[in-house]
Amino acid sequence: MAQPSGPANAARRLAVSQWVNLNIRAASRLRVFSHYFFLARSPMKVEIWSDVVCPFCYVGKRKFENALRQFAHRDDVQIKWKSFELTPDFVPVPGESIHASLAKKKGVSEAEGRRMNDYMTQVAKEVGLNYQFDKVIPANTFLAHQFIHFGAHHGRQDATKERLFAAYYLEGQDINSLDTLAALAAEIGLDAEAARQALLAGTYANEVRRDEYEAQQIQVRGVPFFVFDDKYTVSGAQPSEVFAEVLTTVWAEAHPQAQPTVLAAGPACGPEGCD
Repeated sequence: MAQPSGPANAARRLAVSQWVNLNIRAASRLRVFSHYFFLARSPMKVEIWSDVVCPFCYVGKRKFENALRQFAHRDDVQIKWKSFELTPDFVPVPGESIHASLAKKKGVSEAEGRRMNDYMTQVAKEVGLNYQFDKVIPANTFLAHQFIHFGAHHGRQDATKERLFAAYYLEGQDINSLDTLAALAAEIGLDAEAARQALLAGTYANEVRRDEYEAQQIQVRGVPFFVFDDKYTVSGAQPSEVFAEVLTTVWAEAHPQAQPTVLAAGPACGPEGCD
C-alpha cells in the first residue's frame, strides 16, 4: 500500500505526535489524581492500650465509640487493641470480693474499697454501663489478653474485647477460667475448642508481651491510652468531645487539602476544545 509522502506524511506524523503527547499528559494527570485519591482514603490508625479489669477502660471505650459514630471518616479508622496488665503478678483468692481485693491493693479498708467501686458505678452509668461490682470475680488478665489476640487473629478483636468487658463488669463471669473464655469465644462466632487450645498452648503469650514492651517504650503509665497515627496520644477516659476533636485534628493533618495539589500543568483538552 502506498504511504503518504511530502506534506501529507508530515501532517500525519504531527497528528500522531500530538495524539501521543495528549495521552501521556492524560495518563500523568490520572496518576496524580490516583495518588491524591489514595491519600484521601488512607486510614487513620488508632492503637488503644487497656486492661479488662480497668473500669475506666470500658468507660473510655464507650466514650471513644460515641465520638467515632459522629466522625465523618469513621469507616477509615482502624482500631487495634493492645495489651496492658495493671497487676501482672495478681493471684486471685477464691471467694474474695472485688471490694476486698481493691482495698488490699490500695492499702485501705474494705469499706473504702466499696466506696471507690460505688463511685465508679456512677461514672459508668453516664455512658450507659451498669457495673455489677458485687458480682465481679477478681482476675489476673494475662489469659484474657491472649484471648483478645486470638480474636484479633480471627478478625474479631473488638467483639472479643467487648465480650470480655461485659462478662467481667456486667455479668460477674470468671475470666480466669478457660471454660468461661471458650464459651465466650463461641458466643461471638469463634471456635471454642480452637480458643481453648490456643490459650492452653500460650500461642499468643508473646504478642501480649510485645504489646507491653511497646507500652514501656512509649512510657504508658496508665490506661486507657490512645495513640493516633503513631504521633499523638490521649491518656484516660476523656469526654467524647475531646475524642471527636482529636479525630478531626489528626485526620485533617494527614489529609490537609480538599483538592489535589497541581504538580504540573500543560496543554490539555476540555469541553470547549484543546489548549
